[in-house]
Amino acid sequence: MGKIFNHAIKSVAAVLLCGQAVAADVALKMSYLRVVVPSPPTLSNLDPIPDDLGIAGARTGLRDNLTTGKFLGHGYTLTETEVAIGNDPMAAAQDLLASSPYLILDAPPPLLTAIADLPEAQGAILFNTSSGDLALRDTDCRANLLHSLPSDAMRTNALAQFFVTKRWSDLVMISGSYPEDQTYAEAMRRSLKKFGMKLSGEKVWAFDADMRRTASQEIPLFTQEFGDYDAMILADEVHDFGRYVLYNTWEARPVTGSEGLSAVTWSPVIEQWGAAQLQSRFKDANARDMTSQDYAAWAAVRTLGEAVTRTNSADPDVLRAYILSDQFELAGFKGRPLTYRPWNGQLRQPIAIIHPRALVAQAPLDGFLHQTNELDSLGLDRPESQCEAFQ
Repeated sequence: MGKIFNHAIKSVAAVLLCGQAVAADVALKMSYLRVVVPSPPTLSNLDPIPDDLGIAGARTGLRDNLTTGKFLGHGYTLTETEVAIGNDPMAAAQDLLASSPYLILDAPPPLLTAIADLPEAQGAILFNTSSGDLALRDTDCRANLLHSLPSDAMRTNALAQFFVTKRWSDLVMISGSYPEDQTYAEAMRRSLKKFGMKLSGEKVWAFDADMRRTASQEIPLFTQEFGDYDAMILADEVHDFGRYVLYNTWEARPVTGSEGLSAVTWSPVIEQWGAAQLQSRFKDANARDMTSQDYAAWAAVRTLGEAVTRTNSADPDVLRAYILSDQFELAGFKGRPLTYRPWNGQLRQPIAIIHPRALVAQAPLDGFLHQTNELDSLGLDRPESQCEAFQ
């Protein structure tokens, strides 16, 4: 089992000491569990994965909770656990749930559902901050598992709205062979169908050559048979080959999806709606930019903090009922309040459409209306959902 440890970073410790100066009328203990999984081999090492991916966002959320809590008599603590490859994540989850019913998870989909099904997890509130797998919000949903990370479908729906707005109807796609790539590709097919479009061509990336040396020769030939089209979609969620496709295609057309023009949860290029302040605080504390997974972990911790603030309670039944109610709102620095879908526990939120240097648009885009909430035009709407656990 991974080692459980308290915060060692000085900035976090200082905030904790500040919070302890006020007697807490309500004390909320939270836990963060990261399950380390093997990283797939990729063609480039230009994007190293931070050692504190996700947990840095949770720590930022903790500091925000403590800032508010010290004026209200509310205290917060966060226990962190990392389970190394080969160790038992279920035992770690059981230990954490024995001490707190609030568990923030960074784990693959099968483990998320397995942890949610533990006897110790019944009545707890768990947060998925790392997987966009649509099934977790649909047929494999769990009533005790909320999702602060958008589903893949929310991201692909955002791009589909952009395609409709730009009248890019002739679309082709290249997908990788990893499970994450295939999940994203399937979400994209569903999104295109939902918005009245379809792919005119599709290929699977199967090269094992070093594209750093041969991209300019191989990729034009690989994409030539697509002919003409409006835009190319890349399903490369492990960021293996996509970077080499840009500017090497046979036809000079926009590249979208996992590379190029992308739909993301969070990005350093988001600066409106007070986001620059969150970006700055995070970077000052962690010496790097905030990622989508960091944001999802921040949102999970802040969800609990907001619920405690409004209910003055640390009881999981009280907090869950409030979080899934019409009264809950989270200020998420995205231009509108964030709320949870009561039919599958997904955090509603706008999706940024970006390229690496700027924000291009934010979905839902103008013209895409909804009978109750425009944010439900992104991802699984209630009539589409097969989740029965929340009924």
